Amino acid sequence: MSKKQDFTSQPEFSSSSYFGSLSKPQDWQDRIGTVANRFNREYRGETLELPEEVKAMPIAQERAAGLLQAKLASPFWQIAQPQKNQRCLDLGCGVSFLIYPWRDWGAIFYGQEVSTVARDILNARGPQFNSKLFKGVVLAPAHQLDYEAGQFDLAIATGVSCYYPIDYWAEVLAAVKKVLKPGGFFAFDILDPEMPLAENWAILETYLGAEVFLESATDWKKIIQAAGGSIAKSQPGELFQLLKVRFG
Repeated sequence: MSKKQDFTSQPEFSSSSYFGSLSKPQDWQDRIGTVANRFNREYRGETLELPEEVKAMPIAQERAAGLLQAKLASPFWQIAQPQKNQRCLDLGCGVSFLIYPWRDWGAIFYGQEVSTVARDILNARGPQFNSKLFKGVVLAPAHQLDYEAGQFDLAIATGVSCYYPIDYWAEVLAAVKKVLKPGGFFAFDILDPEMPLAENWAILETYLGAEVFLESATDWKKIIQAAGGSIAKSQPGELFQLLKVRFG
């Protein structure tokens, strides 16, 4: 059995030297476009023809049978439940406002997406579901946050980080830090490469149109610390680890 990684133990290191080791700022449009296309197809219900050897993989068969989604889910509210009247930013939100119990929480929802299909679905249906809580979805990547400093109590990003290299996610952490209130949290999930399903799921996702990055727990700890964050809580899943990060 694969060993679960400890994401809460954080050794000291130099954040300045770590940021210096990352690649220089770059244009992420190709990667963002690839991820957007992958999810646009999914939301439209389009299918890609997989090679027979991929179809034969147990994880592909679980997906075809509708059993895989439960293993991919990251219930962020179990470690960071939105509270009444809190402003919450959901990055890579998909159609989450229609799925998760926002009305029960009474929290105010702001969404951000790279999929035009998901953006359009949620902007059409969200106000009908609850016009007081739903503040709309903008089409923008997770590292470009056009909001006031300290606008949000909570930021959320599930099912997103694994599609981008770790240096991109360093930019996301820096951007999220600016828009969170003091004492606010960032709840997001990361793919755990030590989990038994991780490599086969990464193979499947590549054939579905988007490469998955298998980053180590050590590198995740480093970029979180480099951004001035610390892990307040973590929760393991079958593929993903949920992290609750505070800054300052």
